[in-house]
Amino acid sequence: MMKTRSVEKVFAPPPPHYVGDGFRVHNFIPSLEELSMERMNPFIMMDYNSKFVFPPSKKPKGVGVHPHRGFETVTIAYKGKVAHHDSSGNSGVIGEGEVQWMTAASGILHKEYHEENFSKEGGEFQMVQLWVNLPARYKMSKPKYQGITRKDLVSVALENNAGFVEIIAGEFDGKKGPAESFTPIHMYNLHLEKDGVTKLSFNENYNTLLLVIEGSITINEAIKATSDQLVLMANDGENFSIEAKEKSIVLVLSGEALHEPIAAHGPFVMNNQREILQAFHDYNDGKFGNLED
Repeated sequence: MMKTRSVEKVFAPPPPHYVGDGFRVHNFIPSLEELSMERMNPFIMMDYNSKFVFPPSKKPKGVGVHPHRGFETVTIAYKGKVAHHDSSGNSGVIGEGEVQWMTAASGILHKEYHEENFSKEGGEFQMVQLWVNLPARYKMSKPKYQGITRKDLVSVALENNAGFVEIIAGEFDGKKGPAESFTPIHMYNLHLEKDGVTKLSFNENYNTLLLVIEGSITINEAIKATSDQLVLMANDGENFSIEAKEKSIVLVLSGEALHEPIAAHGPFVMNNQREILQAFHDYNDGKFGNLED
């Protein structure tokens, strides 16, 4: 019989700060002591832009051209629209519930900003950006980009009209999500109706998080969490239940831990300082390609 996985801690969002001029974010990982890169590996960064109204702007707000190496960036839009361009020639726009999954790997330049029409009109904006670590053997692989639109997402209805699950990566109830990842990861948006209940189960060695995007929930009939709070699940079991106290959306993350050294500096995450220095040299030598700001 599988053991129940308990809640380790519920976190309120840290004070917000701006990334560029278009993302007002709460950094859960790694700024909170309990959520270090090592503890949450393969999830080594989480920025959450809680609901925020941006006024109309003639020039799209966002983050200008910058490099990455050694991991993947995953951007999930909930309100508003996000545009992407990178030095491998990829580009795309995502809206509500859609995902940009960029594998920086050996090195890439990219920029992210509010989509042009959204910028002109302004409005409510909400998104999550994750950095997903790459195993050492894949850190220098070829960059790639996956634009996951609503038609690509795999939706699974829950029993008793409790709601539905939109699978981004990994599996739920025998169905697989569209995203390809280098590390075993489960990532989905759980949509629950008021009083809807569902059970989830992950390998107890997988690091597991719940971000309440909308509404309020109770985990294991005991621990409560509300909008914008992050729930860290302990690594002491497999099964746990979630009940919605009102109509709710929960981002569910669970991934196999990478037991490898982490060397991080700014936009680069490698395994040692020598590799970090090499990343800076390669970037300065123009090996990450070209992209106009």
